[in-house]
Amino acid sequence: MSKNFKKFGKFLKNLRIKRELSLRKICRITGYDPSNWSKIERGKMSPPSDEKILLKWAKILGIKNKKDIQDFIDKAIIAQGIIPQDILSQSNTVGYLPAFFRTLRNKKPTKKEIDRLIELIRDA
Repeated sequence: MSKNFKKFGKFLKNLRIKRELSLRKICRITGYDPSNWSKIERGKMSPPSDEKILLKWAKILGIKNKKDIQDFIDKAIIAQGIIPQDILSQSNTVGYLPAFFRTLRNKKPTKKEIDRLIELIRDA
């Protein structure tokens, strides 16, 4: 069981409750199995990775802003330990991921990697 599963599950449940939707009702609307939805909310199962399903869920849960919809989809994908496809499709970004991961692990990036990151930020 992933910590990210739990975090996304809590986020999903809060959105559902905010919309005043019972578990059964949200599942009727989305066409998703109530047992699996419950497992996602409790952090026992990962959310789906299909962006079409996640987009449908976001809209049903009342997320309207394009940025917020993308954030919802990203959180679901990240909960699975996957890097979002739009990030991976940027060839220059993939080369910087090792330095980014080392930084997250509290390991100091090399001077060359820092310079490459600075260059990426300037070009953005």
